[in-house]
Amino acid sequence: MTEIKQYDVVIIGAGPGGMTAATYASRAELSVAMIDQGIYGGQMNNTAEVENYPGFDSIMGPDLAEKMYASSTQFGAEYTFGRVTGVELLDHNRKLVRTDMGDLEAKAVIIATGSEHTHLGVPGEEAYQGKGVSYCAVCDGAFFKGEDVAVIGGGDSAVEEGLYLANLARSVTIIHRHDQLKAQPILQERAKQNDKIKFLWHTEVQAIEGDEQEVKSLSLINNQTQAVSTMPFAGVFIYIGLKPNTQAFLDLDITDQHGWIPTDEQMATKIPGIFAIGDVRQKTLRQITTAVGDGGIAGQAAYEYVSQLND
Repeated sequence: MTEIKQYDVVIIGAGPGGMTAATYASRAELSVAMIDQGIYGGQMNNTAEVENYPGFDSIMGPDLAEKMYASSTQFGAEYTFGRVTGVELLDHNRKLVRTDMGDLEAKAVIIATGSEHTHLGVPGEEAYQGKGVSYCAVCDGAFFKGEDVAVIGGGDSAVEEGLYLANLARSVTIIHRHDQLKAQPILQERAKQNDKIKFLWHTEVQAIEGDEQEVKSLSLINNQTQAVSTMPFAGVFIYIGLKPNTQAFLDLDITDQHGWIPTDEQMATKIPGIFAIGDVRQKTLRQITTAVGDGGIAGQAAYEYVSQLND
């Protein structure tokens, strides 16, 4: 029988929030494990430039992730790969974190699993993933140098990635179902001033079409006139929203009806000793800075919780 490793705190997720929580909790001399099914840094690894993180005029997302990781492990926090499949309550002060790489026991658990991109759910989307359909311009933009590409969405992510793609592609068409963008005004202005970026308003994707090898075009419909059209594109980048990665925690009954986790100001859920931070939390603004703030609060709150158990 495999021995279950025991920690004061297990942090599920190693994005900016999780890594900050690890820094705070381990600096308070708690034993800490961070576990993630991917590389540390989370969505920062898919971000080209970060311009709104204090202390840096501009920094590449992966570079910021490296700096945070170095900070998060300097006081002894451990980092390990694994996919968390569930959390069980053993008693009032012990939690069992189940993973596909072995189970961990903790007095406090911090959920920092973030969120993932919502899919359009149209024909061709799944078939052409990796063949022209992407949710990460930084990851895949270089494959479309000199090509015509589409960006679906109208929020910050859509416009930011559209601007990034404009440095590589021949043209970028931002397709939005409404008549105006939701992105921050400064991003909107940059996009509108970029000669490579065009806009299609009141337009929705009906299907993503190709030759079975790669994307060739989009079937579109104007939701005002119902006019249907087909436009040629080599790539389509989809940014229409986020959904929380909380499937592993549904049995705990700590999520709202949409899957987000409500917390108090100390990042505590309704279960003592279980905290939630970052993009997985029920809140309005999901940024690196807000995740870091959540992480600092949760790391300190976890220390106070564990200290009370030890008294």
